Amino acid sequence: MSWLRALRETTRSGFVVERKRLEPLIALRGAAGLALVIAVSLWAFGPEAAASSAFGAFQAAIATFQRSWRPRPELALASGASLAVSTFLGYLTVSHLALFLPLLVVWTFLAGMSWAAGPTIGLMASSNVAIMLITVTLPTSVAQAAGHAAMMVVGGLVQALLVVLFPVRRWGAHRDALADALAAEADYARRLRHDPAAPFDPLPLMEARNAAAVTPRQARSRPAALHGTRGIAERIRPVLASLADPAMGAPAEGRQRDRVRELLAAAATVLDATARAVRRGDPVSVAPNAVATFRTPDTGSILTGPSYRAAGRLRTLLEDVVETAESTGRSAPTAPEHRPRPTLPHLVPVALAAMRRELHRDSPIARHATRVTAVAATGYLLGTWLPLGHGYWAPLTSVMVMRPDFSLTYSRAVARFGGTLVGVALATGVVQAAHPGEYLSAALAVASAACMYLVMRTGQFAAQACVAAYVVFLLGLGGEAWTQTVPERVLLTLLGGLLAMIAYAVYPAWETPRLRTRLADWLAAQGRYAAAVLSRYADPAGGPDVREALLASRAARAAWHAAVARAQGEPVRHRGLSRTAADDAEDALAQLGRVAMLMEAHLPDRAAPAVPAAARFADALRAATDKGAKAVRERRVPRWDAVREALETWDAEGVPDDGPEAMARQGAGLLLNSLTELSEALDTAVPPMTSGGSDAPDDGSDATADRAGTTDSPQTTNVRPSKTTGPPPTDGPPPTAVPPPTDGPPKTNEPRNPRDSTARRHQQRPSEGDP
Repeated sequence: MSWLRALRETTRSGFVVERKRLEPLIALRGAAGLALVIAVSLWAFGPEAAASSAFGAFQAAIATFQRSWRPRPELALASGASLAVSTFLGYLTVSHLALFLPLLVVWTFLAGMSWAAGPTIGLMASSNVAIMLITVTLPTSVAQAAGHAAMMVVGGLVQALLVVLFPVRRWGAHRDALADALAAEADYARRLRHDPAAPFDPLPLMEARNAAAVTPRQARSRPAALHGTRGIAERIRPVLASLADPAMGAPAEGRQRDRVRELLAAAATVLDATARAVRRGDPVSVAPNAVATFRTPDTGSILTGPSYRAAGRLRTLLEDVVETAESTGRSAPTAPEHRPRPTLPHLVPVALAAMRRELHRDSPIARHATRVTAVAATGYLLGTWLPLGHGYWAPLTSVMVMRPDFSLTYSRAVARFGGTLVGVALATGVVQAAHPGEYLSAALAVASAACMYLVMRTGQFAAQACVAAYVVFLLGLGGEAWTQTVPERVLLTLLGGLLAMIAYAVYPAWETPRLRTRLADWLAAQGRYAAAVLSRYADPAGGPDVREALLASRAARAAWHAAVARAQGEPVRHRGLSRTAADDAEDALAQLGRVAMLMEAHLPDRAAPAVPAAARFADALRAATDKGAKAVRERRVPRWDAVREALETWDAEGVPDDGPEAMARQGAGLLLNSLTELSEALDTAVPPMTSGGSDAPDDGSDATADRAGTTDSPQTTNVRPSKTTGPPPTDGPPPTAVPPPTDGPPKTNEPRNPRDSTARRHQQRPSEGDP
């Protein structure tokens, strides 16, 4: 997209105020902690110490709002302590530019690199640098600086104590993550009734898995309903897909298909009821008709083969997930093996290792750290030289608005400036009308902070308006008139935002040129996952770990979708991977993963006979997808001759009509078909053909016609509805492509791949607050 359109889109997104569920009790708790710290500091030490301690308590409360599965008290303590260290070291050097500037450079670079350890740590580190620029100007001696730093630690401690003493939905975020995963599977079951090849976004399952990792202290107090339910939910998804799939189960139409639709509807009802119970902590209440659907003996007389086995397994898993979700009490300290999450002290080496991995020229994190460091130093020098006073506003703004990607940096810059204008205008009006003293200024600052905590998740514009008013009132508490702060803050905020935007344009870290690398990583991960599943057919008693391969493929898929979401807002050309090619390649890789998932749902028992041909095909598939990933990175079309030869050798040896080997052979053909579609999607040398047979230019638009899938052998079939418009061939076995169901809209009239935008919403979720 052009620069003009990119700026227009980011500007619009910066001013958006989203409708989010507000959390007034948590906002009230944070404001109460802030008010307590300010009142005690103002009474005991004076307005300057009160301002410093207020910043510490303010930032500590913001830390408890971040999207982290760690205990909230630890985040508040870490925030207050790190801000105290930053402030004290900054004050020791602030009077000497030759000393303070190098400290600012080092501190800012480390804060930029800390994004490698996660957005929560990155935001806390950036906030510490920004607030340090304000708080170092408040003390007048080393002793006062030490006292102010101590009060910042006290502010974090107070917020931590309030979280412990007055917990609000202590396990609410973890319950929501698990409930969202169950609700996503319920929605998936409903969509499978009408579209057996419906896509599924595993992001809710990934979020639930992240939430399941707990520290040892959390493991001792975790509710029993949150232990074990997620593991069962993970096993439900492939069973749902295998039950609905016509190529490996019930026919596309007829009595068996009607029964499958009834079972899918009942499963969705059970999963929704379980999700509600987990979210609220209540007993599971399932509708009687849904229970009766699974208990009726008619299923055994209607369904046969793989579909009957899938229905029985689905019933067992649903009973297990309901029973686990109904568990009461808390898990015992000695039971539960749990996914370990390192405590904050143990997180330090993990974060340092992540930062060290990103220390290379092509890393977006390293480029962000370099960018933000240069802008902070430049902004501080300009603010010092300009005759405005309070020169720290420019670098403060730059540090807080800059993010590793283009869209968030530009939208936050616009939102910060717009919110600052609104906030200082409202605060200035209040100051001129009321002429508040120390205590009234403190009360107004606390009220502004409470509003910020309340609306923080609705968007940056609303939050920044509250932050601007908070800073005006808080500095007024320290004796500074509004005429000394408001004009300077507005002008220097504009300067800091412009510096941040210019820096990204001069030294960018575009995601668009790396799309091929992300696609290649996904291809390699999907190939390893499919090969791991086939290896289990080859050695049912001791095959490789399919679970680890599945998690790696999910991570690669999430990285691809996040990259596509960021690339769509960048003002650069596609550089080798057009939108049409990216969409078609995504379809093919999603189909590759889906076939592997269906095969995983029908894995043989450990006592089943081995399938040596599956091992040979798995080795060929693993090697071919690794080579194919290299070809994608090098802008070449991958070839699958080795996979095709392995399949032909397998056919030559003979394949039984039923059993695990027949299931593995059918899946292998579907895998090869998906790989062929991927090559066709990336082969842009020859333009695709329209339905009339004429050449259609591949201009990257969505109107480009889809390429038709090919079949490499008589047993190679496609699970998805066929893209061809002509009748199926009559020579050879009948194809198993799925026609559109009669009770839903035709597949050809729907968008080709209606991609769920959950990953994009998660990436751009405005859950941050800053000064």
